[in-house]
Order: sequence, then C-alpha cells, then structure tokens
Amino acid sequence: MVKTAVIYSPKYLEHNPGRDHPETANRLRVIVRELNRSGLLQGERCSVFEPKPATVEDLELVHESDYVRLVERCCALGGGILDLGDTMVSRESYGVARLAAGGAMLGVNLVMAGEAENAFALVRPPGHHAGPYYGFGFCVFNNVAVDAAHLLHRLGLDRVLILDIDAHHGNGTQEIFYNTKKVLYISLHQDPTLFPGTGFADEVGEGEGLGYTVNIPFPFRADDYIYLKAVDEIVVPIIGQYKPQFILLSAGFDGHHTDPVAQLSLSAFSYLQTLAKVLDLASRICDGRVVAVLEGGYSLRFLAKMATAAIAKMAEIPYEFQDKRFVAAPGVRKQAERALRGVKDIQSSFWSL
Repeated sequence: MVKTAVIYSPKYLEHNPGRDHPETANRLRVIVRELNRSGLLQGERCSVFEPKPATVEDLELVHESDYVRLVERCCALGGGILDLGDTMVSRESYGVARLAAGGAMLGVNLVMAGEAENAFALVRPPGHHAGPYYGFGFCVFNNVAVDAAHLLHRLGLDRVLILDIDAHHGNGTQEIFYNTKKVLYISLHQDPTLFPGTGFADEVGEGEGLGYTVNIPFPFRADDYIYLKAVDEIVVPIIGQYKPQFILLSAGFDGHHTDPVAQLSLSAFSYLQTLAKVLDLASRICDGRVVAVLEGGYSLRFLAKMATAAIAKMAEIPYEFQDKRFVAAPGVRKQAERALRGVKDIQSSFWSL
C-alpha cells in the first residue's frame, strides 16, 4: 500500500475559463513543479495516479440530469458563461470537469480498496460552489459531493464528513446534503454576506439533517489564532462525536494572507495544523481514511508550497518553507471571538461543546 496517492492528469490544464481569470491552469502547473522539485514523488510513500472521467451516472448522484446536459451542450458549442458571473467554460471544460470528479472518486476508491492510506486529488475546475442544478464560483461539477454520494450509495457507508477549509462557503455542498444526517458538513470560511450569500452560523440543516451542517464564519482579516481556536473548540469535538467512517477535505488554500481573491489573513501554519488534527482524528476514528480535493487558492507563489506541504504531511515526509504569521487587529479579534461564541451557542443544541 502506498501511503498517499496523488491524483493528477495534465488534461486538467485544458479547462480554460478565459484570459486573466483567477482559476488558471497555472495553479496546477506550479503545484506539480514544486512537487517535482521537492522530491516527494521519488520515494515509495507517495505516488501519482492518472484518473478516468466520471460517468454521467456518477455526476447524477448529486446533479440534475438537465444541468449535466446543459454543461455538455454549452461546451460543445464552444463554451460560455454557466452562471450570471464568473463560471466560464471552454470547449474542453465538460470533459475536464468530468475528469475532475473522476479524479476525486479515484482517490476514494484507492483508499477504500486499501491501495492507499489517504489521497490528495489535484483537480480543476474546483467544485464546492456547484449545486444540484447550477455551476457557480468557478465550479462546474461538485467533486467532493460526488465523492460523498459515491461512498454512501455505492460503497455502503453511513457517516461521511466533509470538512471545507476553503475561504469561501461551499454553498453547493451544503445544499446537496442539507437534509441528511449521513453527511456532516463543516465549513470554516470568511464572512459570506457578499459571496456566496450562504454559510451563516444559523444554517444548521433541515429535517433529518438538522444539526449536521456546521458553519463557522470569520470576519475579514481573521488570523491563525482565531482560526485554530475554532478548530480546537468546535471542529475537533464535533468530529469526535460524529465518528465519521470517511473524511473528505475540501482543500481550498485561498484563506492565505497573500491570496488575491479572499480576505482572510491566515498563514500556512493554520492549514498544516488543521490537517494534522484531521489526520490524527482519522487515524483514531476511521482507519486513516482521508481524501483531500483541491478547491480554491490563487496566490501562485504560496499555493504550490501549501499544497506540497499538505501532501508531505499526509505522506509523513519532511518538507518545510517559510511563511509570515499575522496578528489580527483588536477589533477583528473581538468580532471573531463573538462569532465563535455564537456558533457554539447554536451548535450546543446538537453537540457537546
């Protein structure tokens, strides 16, 4: 068994959302370049696997068939805008988006078959904003949601955790699983008022899913201290009580202080500490079953290093780089503390915090 499977295909570079779009193919180019430079892929603990496209039936586990056909037709006609703003597709995007969902599924299948202990799917386009019948926020198909549905409906699991660490709330993932207790969705994200308009602390699920959505919104420019406080005091205890059989990580790195798209002030320390806690929980709760799927992250200088550091930590291979840590302004820290207290008050109805 390989320790960490890295899922990647050069075909991911073919999705072209247009000139000057933040979700550029260079995001994966710089990650692959850093992985090769680091030597992580030269040993036996970490191996690259080539994915196959998800089938239409795979996509229809979470997406309406009319939406899947819409994406196919739009791309066949040369591409265009899938939503009212920034989700652009090119002629190649339908096939690449299917390959992204297929890459995420390959990670799950390798781990479930015992061929890898964990996996990181380096895919694009990202997925967590895509809902049942729409694309949104650079996302075409919801890769992590397809994974979770695959685990539930085909591989027989009953409790799947999706931990979303992207700087923006995963509105699509939340909507898809809002009414089920079989998926616990936890999201740490910046103030969602302007985008995507969902992810407030009082959104906690409905029906059978009541209490199985946990939203932790931070004020703009929140720092490592308050982020890791939320992880320690809310995320870790809830995961421990839920006892997932599999952990999926929506791994967005756009909360970094250099990111041009988001407004948090995190360093790599937050991401690596959070990942370390997740891996520790997984080792004790679900036989180490963790699959991370790339979401956002648009600072090309640091995205490559953070993704490589995450893969190194999953594979237990040394890798270090330097990064600054910021201290939030007193007003931001107070606002964030109030926000965490609010989340705790709400979630204490469902979990022991």
